Amino acid sequence: MFDLTAVQDALKEFQFDGWLLYDFRGSNVLAQRILHMPEGFMASRRYLYYIPAEGQPQKLVHRIENDALDHLPGDKTIYLKWQELEAGIEAMVSGGKRIAMEYSPRNANPYISRVDAGTIEMVKGYGADVQPSGDLISIFEATLSEEQLQSHYAASVLTNEAFSIAWKFIADGVRENGSVEESAVEARIMKHFEDNDLTTYHPPIVGVNANGGNPHYETGTGEVTTIRENDFVLIDLWAKQKTPGAIYSDLTRTGFVGTEVPEKYVEIFNIVAASRDAGIECTRAKLAAGEPLQGWEIDDAVRDVIDSAGYGEYFCHRTGHSLGQEVHGNGTHLDNLETHETRLILPRTLFTIEPGIYLPEFGVRSEVDVYIHEDGTPEVTGGPIQTEVVPILKDFPA
Repeated sequence: MFDLTAVQDALKEFQFDGWLLYDFRGSNVLAQRILHMPEGFMASRRYLYYIPAEGQPQKLVHRIENDALDHLPGDKTIYLKWQELEAGIEAMVSGGKRIAMEYSPRNANPYISRVDAGTIEMVKGYGADVQPSGDLISIFEATLSEEQLQSHYAASVLTNEAFSIAWKFIADGVRENGSVEESAVEARIMKHFEDNDLTTYHPPIVGVNANGGNPHYETGTGEVTTIRENDFVLIDLWAKQKTPGAIYSDLTRTGFVGTEVPEKYVEIFNIVAASRDAGIECTRAKLAAGEPLQGWEIDDAVRDVIDSAGYGEYFCHRTGHSLGQEVHGNGTHLDNLETHETRLILPRTLFTIEPGIYLPEFGVRSEVDVYIHEDGTPEVTGGPIQTEVVPILKDFPA
């Protein structure tokens, strides 16, 4: 339900005069969610909703879709001609100076850059100082309700269990048949999800040896997809409950098909684990000190560990992403590689920390989910943090 008071409080907190939400034919999914547009809603004409920091919101809608925003508070202006549209926009923003929109200068953050350049130019032409709405998006798109948090916890219990099921499936298959296919392990994980009423937008990654060195490997498509004794296996899995608004759990762990893990795997895993833990500690320390924390800072803390160990060129993606109703959510990411993420880490938000080192022979990624409580305390969810490569045949005997 749209909460005008909460939005206006946030505008004042971030020193905005107003927030102009614009959408054309589904171009701005963020605006649709902020405005609680009906499920499956698709307008064929432009609509805008202006929320001032104080006072009543204003609606601007086309004559043939004049009821598009009727579920929201505020005064309505109906346009037909393009001249009326532009005049309506000018009237909306004329009283404001610093206005938030889904915009990013130089498209530095494409996750929030949802309004076309021409519309931004028009609004600026009416004297408005247009600024990114990124932190507002994080507040109203990425903060979790208590019900959503509980759905994440419930999914986390089952995703954590999925690893034990997968490791045992591998151990049993190798002992009984000498090998097991990546795709069979994937299918076993998916059965676990289905048996427990979980859903996922895409099956998990199961990568043996060199396949795990591809961060977005598609299970079963490598040159060699058979898992045998003395192989190294990476599993990345994600799922959520089959209920509206449910929140994903997203975890990655690694195992070795043997009883003792060779040193070459231990060495790389320990570097990755240390970098992951540095990200957790950076989050904890800055929030405990009451200091603002931006996404890029955690990425730097994590990346510094891998860079210092001499493996920086093998860490080829951002440190983590917002986690929500989608695996890659719309809140603050942990990134100073692909983008310079200046959005804040906010209370009641959830994100992953998932550094990796991807070598030609194998890849190691260690992924945890981190929830920030209202008081700024971070909580790592999803079961115990992995502290060593799983010796699969030792930990899962016949």
